[in-house]
Amino acid sequence: MNLKGILDINKTISKDLFKETNYPWEVLPYIKDYIITLGNNLAKDNYTEIEDHIWVGSNVEIDKLSTIIAPCIIDDNTIIRPGAYIRGNAIIGKNCVIGNSTEIKNSIIFDNCQLPHYNYVGDSVLGFKSHMGAGSITSNVKSDKTLVVIKSGEEKIETGLKKMGAILGDCVEVGCGSILNPGSIIGANSNVYPLSSVRGVIPAGSIYKKQGEVVSKH
Repeated sequence: MNLKGILDINKTISKDLFKETNYPWEVLPYIKDYIITLGNNLAKDNYTEIEDHIWVGSNVEIDKLSTIIAPCIIDDNTIIRPGAYIRGNAIIGKNCVIGNSTEIKNSIIFDNCQLPHYNYVGDSVLGFKSHMGAGSITSNVKSDKTLVVIKSGEEKIETGLKKMGAILGDCVEVGCGSILNPGSIIGANSNVYPLSSVRGVIPAGSIYKKQGEVVSKH
């Protein structure tokens, strides 16, 4: 399973966390400790600790009707809209939009991402400039509560994780109302049709129409 090039790690303040990993989901258990370590060094770079273990960059807009739980880093020029719920262990990149009724926990959101309407992102990594349409979510726990396995054809990789949502490569577009099942990997520059139920690995540069119908972009 070749996942090289799925994410440009230079498009997140958390790039050092990815450097020692073989697969991007391996960062998930370490997000909390990484935030606290990194955050304590951010003051010299014009970040403000607005509450204990919540660091905010320059020109960040946080609506008073949103909720942010520590630890969390929100990078420059990001907008947190009314009703957003950031449940902790979240790194949100530059120039992002976190919108109404969007919930994020234990996830890394790269720069220029948009989650503007009714999204749930749990135990996931969203690459640079990825976008989730209204009502699309990452499902992060299997119904039988067993450990998540990444599947690509006949190939399987044991993650060792009970909770894992999705990995979105750079510039992925997820259509409205879609469900990304536990362990979904969507390659860079791919599109997911609205109302999809995604499982397994979707190659880069693909259009996911439905299960079993994935075509390459021309």
